[in-house]
Amino acid sequence: MSKTHPHRDGLVIVPLGGCGEIGMNLTLYGVAGKWLMVDCGMTFADESLPGVDLIVPDPTFIESEAKDLVGLVITHAHEDHIGAVHHLWERFRCPVYVTPFAEQSLNAKLDEAGLRGDVPVHVFENDDAIDLDPFRITPIGLTHSTLEMKALAIETRHGTVMHTGDWKLDKDPLMGPTSDEAALKAWGDKGVLALVCDSTNVFDPGTSGSESDVRRALIDLVKERPDNRIVVTTFASNVARLESVARAAEASGRAFVLVGRSLWKFYQAARAVGYLDTIKPPLTDKDAARMPRNKTLLLCTGCQGEPRGAMARVAMDDHPNIDLRPGDTVIFSSKIIPGNEKTLYRMHNAMALNDIEVISEKDHFVHVSGHPAREELKRMYELVRPELVVPVHGEARHLIEQARFAVEEGGMPAAQVILNGDVLRLAPGEPEIVSEVPVGRLAVDPAGLVVMAAAMLQHRRKLAGNGVMMIVLVVDADSELVEDPRIMLAGVAEGREMAALTNDVAVAIERELGKVNGRRPAGDDALAEAASRAARRVVKQVTSRRPLTEVEVVRLEEGEKTANESWKEAV
Repeated sequence: MSKTHPHRDGLVIVPLGGCGEIGMNLTLYGVAGKWLMVDCGMTFADESLPGVDLIVPDPTFIESEAKDLVGLVITHAHEDHIGAVHHLWERFRCPVYVTPFAEQSLNAKLDEAGLRGDVPVHVFENDDAIDLDPFRITPIGLTHSTLEMKALAIETRHGTVMHTGDWKLDKDPLMGPTSDEAALKAWGDKGVLALVCDSTNVFDPGTSGSESDVRRALIDLVKERPDNRIVVTTFASNVARLESVARAAEASGRAFVLVGRSLWKFYQAARAVGYLDTIKPPLTDKDAARMPRNKTLLLCTGCQGEPRGAMARVAMDDHPNIDLRPGDTVIFSSKIIPGNEKTLYRMHNAMALNDIEVISEKDHFVHVSGHPAREELKRMYELVRPELVVPVHGEARHLIEQARFAVEEGGMPAAQVILNGDVLRLAPGEPEIVSEVPVGRLAVDPAGLVVMAAAMLQHRRKLAGNGVMMIVLVVDADSELVEDPRIMLAGVAEGREMAALTNDVAVAIERELGKVNGRRPAGDDALAEAASRAARRVVKQVTSRRPLTEVEVVRLEEGEKTANESWKEAV
């Protein structure tokens, strides 16, 4: 397969993130030598990356093409679509186009990164077209689990692509208009070359459900528990859910409380562009601490059990103002994202053991997804009637299933699965994967963006799984030990086993060093390598671990005393 990119002669789509995974969405469209970027998101790191919270796509390919990048259009304000902009923008430095609500979220990120005055941010409203030659992009309003979600009709000389972003067909979304099915149908009437479509819930039958139904369920649950503290946790970006919890508080005679920085940020962003103006201003957790426990309804961040989230701190009795007691209730008004089960169930069990009632989507109707189930996908196909369906926003199994579903059950003429880095030529001619470009992941570290294969991250993983061993050798000019090796083990053993292991390692080091010195004194590198080799061999035999090992050689000049000798003389 060619390693070039034939976008100069046709229309291509190139995902750098979001195909083969859920999250970290970044999609490129190329035509006539120019590129359009849609979304620039992040994903959360898992336990395999100690010290790393966030991961972003590697933009190396589009960085090399930055002079031909006409713009970045953001479909909506979710982190997996907007959360990498402030980390990556300096790599490609193009104009950014957002809705009013997404602008509020983006500006807060740009402020933190010191980029607010550098990034040219343009706000689009009322579904007005954006002309970025050779692309003409028309936003189309769809419902989702946050405000102002926009599908994009991308017109080119080769045809129109409908990029759905994240969506659902909620008949009563509570905030904002319903999905603009008339606009979708009108574009279908004109003719759509390809539908690039969300695959997240392709395995779910029926429809995704309505926010209005969740609101009624939350109100009932809160009213049924009048005597104790009630805490709700959900995704901070779900502004309609935030309003629903406020309505539940009002209906049950409780004060509404926000707990967590990200919730306050989204609340303020929504207020700034005209939403949430019919609810009473929420109280802070400090206010709640001074009120009777049964007179507040708290909404917390951290519904996925994030260690730094407010919900985890409350659950583990580590929050400065909010605690839980027997008889209290915690409602997880959110989906359990695959991969987070262990963390969340650990939290659920800890609270259950303290006689705290835990309610999740598994127990009650407290959450609906923001992504389309199978009947909604069929409806999208009927409206848009594309020549080709290109599944995105999903793991491989999601993409493959939507491709099958679109053709076999949705009546679509064709579907094509692509993964990150694939160059799919949509036109002219039959759709075909014609090339590939470099892709990867970058870890967001305090030191900056780090390639996932970097030695630093490898060392962290090794430390987390195997511990660390530090060895100091004090030798004389002849490379002979002048005192016992100093050995520090962490995360390898403990108690009596640690003492015995330390002694065994010291003996093995002395024995190995005796073999290194020949007629000429061994150099520092040879001594360090010999000590490391001997120590690792012993630790592996005893513990089956392979600790990260560092050896320092301290060489004394002739007549120089060791620290122990100096101390003894002083005493």
